[in-house]
Amino acid sequence: MRATLSLGRWAGIPVGANAGVLVILALVGFGLGAWHFPAVYPGEPAWAYALAGAASALLLVASILVHELSHAVVAQANGIKVDRIVLWLLGGVAQLRGEPRTPRIDFAVAVVGPLTSVVLGGVFGLAAVGWLAVVGEGLTAATLAYLAAINVLLAIFNLVPAAPLDGGRVLRAALWWVTGDRPRAAVVAARAGRFFGVVLIVFGIAGALLWGWFGGLWLALIGFFLVNAAMAEEQSVVVGQQLQGVRVREVMSGAPVTAPAVARVSEFIDEVVLRQRFSTYPLVDPDGHLSGLVTLNRIRAVPVPERAQKTMREIACPPGDVPTARPDEPLVDLLPRMSGGADGRAVVLDDGGRVVGLISPRDIARVAALADLRPAPAGPG
Repeated sequence: MRATLSLGRWAGIPVGANAGVLVILALVGFGLGAWHFPAVYPGEPAWAYALAGAASALLLVASILVHELSHAVVAQANGIKVDRIVLWLLGGVAQLRGEPRTPRIDFAVAVVGPLTSVVLGGVFGLAAVGWLAVVGEGLTAATLAYLAAINVLLAIFNLVPAAPLDGGRVLRAALWWVTGDRPRAAVVAARAGRFFGVVLIVFGIAGALLWGWFGGLWLALIGFFLVNAAMAEEQSVVVGQQLQGVRVREVMSGAPVTAPAVARVSEFIDEVVLRQRFSTYPLVDPDGHLSGLVTLNRIRAVPVPERAQKTMREIACPPGDVPTARPDEPLVDLLPRMSGGADGRAVVLDDGGRVVGLISPRDIARVAALADLRPAPAGPG
């Protein structure tokens, strides 16, 4: 998941958002301000309804951020690095580097999110009751009551035992604890997620077509996301098993052809691209540190008349968006970061932060295809 807007660092964790958050703000704000609040408390001026709708939408997104932050903080407390949190169309996601080491940690990281939403629901609920007792009914009390209800509903929905929902993580942790087999537990949780997603799709489409329920389309969209995410998660487990024990240095392409950030695109095409067989070029500073990443697709996207003026830095993927790894890092720990990268490639850095290699999806696919040809690890004895 890629962020297009930085929201700074929260609890030391980079937080970003993409355009989908604007859709959440628009749909929730307009729906509450134009329909819900006027129906509940008629007779208020239009600006008051718009303000209440906008405040509700903003506080909903803030609640989602706090939910994801709770996952990230508990993960970090248990030795799992968090790359970033990204808010998007269907909520948010904390991008973790690595996996929990034990079922207990897996359970703790998963369950804290819904618990946080329940606490938020309680806080908003108490605030609504207090406002009613002191001031009385009105749009403020309605806004607080909505936020209380929606946070509790988010907690309940997230606890459905279907990956990638938090409940699916809880199911995975429980099955891992019972069976001692984490990959098998992850596959079961992913298949439960796929089944639940299909149920949402069927129910949502039926609601839209048979009963004219517009919300059914939104439910179907969530279902499609769950099905795709669950399938990707199951595939990731399979690939992870194939790549178990493989280190980044065994897969990477060493000695990559690099590019100076100030080079003109047209010059680089003539002097390098047309003479080399590579499709990915890291940009480096004079000390060999990464300053961006350029692919052939990015070069092709530059209109021909502009290639003589554009520099490689201007068309490059920023270094903060490029997944990086160390040569001795397990390859399976890198895969989640690559899936969220802008160009699907990763750059390998040495201990001094200098570029020493590249990894592409093709490199990983080749290693996975050869998994059954590698000798099995030696057993005890």
